Amino acid sequence: MTFGKGCHLHLIDGSAFIFRAYHALPPLTRKTDGLPIGAVAGFCNMLFRYIEGNKGPDAPTHVAVIFDHSSKTFRNEIYPDYKANRPELPEDLRPQFPLTREATRAFNIACIETEGYEADDIIATLSCQARDAGGRVTIISSDKDLMQLIGDGVVMFDAMKNKTIDRDEVFEKFGVGPERVVDVQSLAGDSVDNVPGAPGIGIKTAALLIQEYGDLETLLARAGEIKQPKRRETLINFADQIRISHRLVSLKCDTPLDFTLESLEVRAPEPDTLLTFLNVMEFRTLTKRVADSLKVAAPLPETATPSPAAQAEAVAAPEALPFDHAAYEAVTEPEQLARWIARIRERGHVAFDTETTSLDEMRADLVGISLAVDPGHACYIPLGHRQGGGDLFASDSLVEGQMLLAEALALLKPVLEDPAILKIGQNMKYDWKIMARHGVEIAPIDDTMLMSYAMFAGLHSHGMDELSERYLNHRPIPIKELLGSGKSQITFDRVAIADAVKYAAEDADVTLRLWQLFKPQLHRARVTTVYETLERPLVPVLARMEMAGVKVDRDTLSRMSNAFAQKMAGFEAEIHDLAGGPFNVGSPKQLGEILFDRLQVPGGEKGKTGAYATGAEVLEDITTLEDSHPQGAELAARVLDWRQLSKLKSTYTDALQDHVNPDTGRVHTSYSIAGANTGRLASTDPNLQNIPVRSEEGRRIREAFVAPPGRVMVSLDYSQIELRILAHIADIPALKQAFRDGHDIHAMTASEMFNVPLDQMTSDIRRQAKAINFGVIYGISGFGLARNLRIPRAEAQGFIDRYFERFPGIRAYMDDTVAFAKAHGHVETLFGRKIHTPEISAKGPGAGFAKRAAINAPIQGTAADVIRRAMIRMPGAIAGIDARMLLQVHDELLFEVAEADVDRLIATAKEVMETASDPAVQLSVRLVVEAGRGPNWAAAH
Repeated sequence: MTFGKGCHLHLIDGSAFIFRAYHALPPLTRKTDGLPIGAVAGFCNMLFRYIEGNKGPDAPTHVAVIFDHSSKTFRNEIYPDYKANRPELPEDLRPQFPLTREATRAFNIACIETEGYEADDIIATLSCQARDAGGRVTIISSDKDLMQLIGDGVVMFDAMKNKTIDRDEVFEKFGVGPERVVDVQSLAGDSVDNVPGAPGIGIKTAALLIQEYGDLETLLARAGEIKQPKRRETLINFADQIRISHRLVSLKCDTPLDFTLESLEVRAPEPDTLLTFLNVMEFRTLTKRVADSLKVAAPLPETATPSPAAQAEAVAAPEALPFDHAAYEAVTEPEQLARWIARIRERGHVAFDTETTSLDEMRADLVGISLAVDPGHACYIPLGHRQGGGDLFASDSLVEGQMLLAEALALLKPVLEDPAILKIGQNMKYDWKIMARHGVEIAPIDDTMLMSYAMFAGLHSHGMDELSERYLNHRPIPIKELLGSGKSQITFDRVAIADAVKYAAEDADVTLRLWQLFKPQLHRARVTTVYETLERPLVPVLARMEMAGVKVDRDTLSRMSNAFAQKMAGFEAEIHDLAGGPFNVGSPKQLGEILFDRLQVPGGEKGKTGAYATGAEVLEDITTLEDSHPQGAELAARVLDWRQLSKLKSTYTDALQDHVNPDTGRVHTSYSIAGANTGRLASTDPNLQNIPVRSEEGRRIREAFVAPPGRVMVSLDYSQIELRILAHIADIPALKQAFRDGHDIHAMTASEMFNVPLDQMTSDIRRQAKAINFGVIYGISGFGLARNLRIPRAEAQGFIDRYFERFPGIRAYMDDTVAFAKAHGHVETLFGRKIHTPEISAKGPGAGFAKRAAINAPIQGTAADVIRRAMIRMPGAIAGIDARMLLQVHDELLFEVAEADVDRLIATAKEVMETASDPAVQLSVRLVVEAGRGPNWAAAH
């Protein structure tokens, strides 16, 4: 058909599809030959979803997938450093690029690339041609560089967010319309593509300038009129660079093409061609789905079974049932809820979610509850919606037509506590605490967030929205659409019930579908034991700890804040004296000018904004210049002291006072189970795990965490657990024997590395040895160790070499672990936890980090698993003791105990912690736990 009015052209950004697919799945390989196919699998799934989702009345008449031909284009002739700082492609991705072209052709979609031009130029040319012919264009991409094309029948569609990008979105991002995007980009530059732009001018400033002067050339012509001196000089001095940037970011609408728009007409796939390709690639699930869609028989597999790694491909391509918000039910009468409860009992499971007024579970009001029993079959029970909609100052009275909270809880409590009915949640710990505050203890549970974490740690995050988009191909209603943002943001109790039903019931529906998808995959991914023994049982344990909280003495914190403020003032006076005058010590820009301009300290480096870098590493380097620049060294040292106190004051002594719950008088932190890839717990709101312990001031903060009258704080801490685990995993006889003999490993290392007898050991020398112990086993380089210890690089490398000679098993462990990660795409703890390593084969700056992370993960992850096992067993073990577990800080557990029960608690808890690995793993090095007690945390630790 002739392309013209009524035609609709879809242009798919192929590179965006490839990279999204590559990062969405773990490394997959074809069983027959080991060929990497993860990106191809994701790419094919995305193409199939695109085809299936574009069959309606607004379906495209013409379509093409556009690719970049190579890294070098005409822009490199204009500016040789264009895209020069882009990292090398991962080794396992490079061979997949031609396969994605082959996949596109197998789907019978036009596959386009042109030598010397970028995909964006081809998209621009085809968009212009289609628009001039009277047709419409949809560019399927979220690339900001393509936003200059929007307008006159051309729109963009972000498939990831299921959202159309039009003029309003462009203005929100750039502060100008599409026709002036190029002008703004020319000024702001682009660090990703290495477009230089104007130094010190960002998007906001660029937009203001273009709005004021109309266009780029007018701005440059009238640059001398600009009042701000620095801005004026930048535009005058860098005018040529800005114009070069304009040429780099401007897309070409005259790219030479050897085909016509008519040749892009939509064509149905040829079943034999497509299914043969998918079958050869070993995409079993997708082959079946495509065959069903084309209503033909799927071909027999080329191999008997898919490779173990390819199991994730099945997760990535579920059978999608439509989400129908209109089908969700508002439950407002007891009789309705009774019918839902009958369905729940019949099914034996229910997806459960709560809506509240706050993320603080200890203070949030319960607004409503949502339930789902089958996909698409969900409801919402409004309980606490109030008058006024979006008006924050509206009446506080409840909206009519809701169930009474007590009535609903009375009906739901037997179901939620019934051991025969499984309750399914996403981040169930939050809902568990909300319901526990209302006298309901939910059990038994499943948690889709933790299922995802058990299977995909290291690959992506585990929030519901991301999991839904990634695995259900569905974008849930964003909470911002209901609550708004900024000063006008409302709480959920002010949301209209009709809107709340759609949002809340959808959450339960999504959670149920994720559960149906993930539950059988746990076994296939061989992480069922990890989920059942390390993840799920930890939920009620942590929930009870968080609800218990820890008592904080606000008067102690207040006194510390005042003391810190006085000490900071003293440092400021010293700093101003050294600088030769007053300035804002908290301003990195002013500090940089003092150090590198006024005092002429060597080595200053300016960033893109034009300001000097003055981070901690820069200042620490300057402190070593006592001989060549004593004034600068002293100034840098005092600024570091000032910053440390400032952080302690703002983060802890001030902020902790605001975190004291007025109802309980205690601080209630929240632990993230699925935060760190290795299994370590993370503490937030407030973070009680990062209180410094090396400085005297940091240790004093723990004095504010106190036991109530008649009770005692008890701390139990694993001694050097990671080194003990290393000795076991790497099978290092010398290290094992040292632990058996009760030696201080850090002191022993210091004695050997620094030739210092043990009886002459100082704490400073031992600290350096500790840095060597932990640095070396996690792959630190000679340069990194030299920096940490402030010693010459050759000396640091000598320490590393001697270390490997002393403990040769460590080098073997490191090499074997990296090799395993490259071969399997993950590493494992002793308890079977999988930590995926998608960047392990990467080139460039990230390669070293990826290898160090892979080496670290089995050790740190096993230590995390050990303390998880101890925490899960602890409540039952201390049930007869007047004590409760309050905090977990990496290798330490903190308890609050009645004075009469301290000895019993210590004996019992030590036994639990020291035998936590049994019987699953018999460690060849005994775990040792050190205990302390006192009226506050500092005294106990």
